[in-house]
Amino acid sequence: MSLLTLIFFSSIISRNMDSAKKMLVIYYSFEGNTRLIAEAVAHEIKADILELKVKNDIKTKGFMKFFWGGKQVVQKKTPELLPFSKDPAEYDVIFLGTPVWAYTFAPALRTFFKDIKIKDKKIALFCTHEGSPAKTFENMKKELEGNDIISESDFADVLKNPRQNSLDAKIWAGNIANLFK
Repeated sequence: MSLLTLIFFSSIISRNMDSAKKMLVIYYSFEGNTRLIAEAVAHEIKADILELKVKNDIKTKGFMKFFWGGKQVVQKKTPELLPFSKDPAEYDVIFLGTPVWAYTFAPALRTFFKDIKIKDKKIALFCTHEGSPAKTFENMKKELEGNDIISESDFADVLKNPRQNSLDAKIWAGNIANLFK
């Protein structure tokens, strides 16, 4: 191969790499349901991952977790988050996931929305629940005005059927990632 040919192919490869969209999966998980989906998505599309970790998260299990979690949602609490390992502003496409708490997103996301202003991003929303997504996506969209919400998907009873939910998440995320190739 001539030097000119190598330079030509090198510039094409470089241009294609520059046009590749950087993808990030951001999520909060209390019991592991949302984590399972987030990890399946990130693995499938080879995205970076950012777990939102609450400094002093609820320690309760059983029925009391619903009481304390629901109370935080109703009172619109914004629990302190631990520092992030990734900067969402550096990404083009963001997958954003939450468990459904009291018919909406978890308080950790309320803090995230308050502290981090995301604009002009392509965003895919996902949630995990044991009933319905209720108003979770509607409420998330209100917090994400100025972005392009490209998809939303909910996953029910995740840890009761982890293999199927993981597969469904991978198919969903793969279809979205293919839009940006």
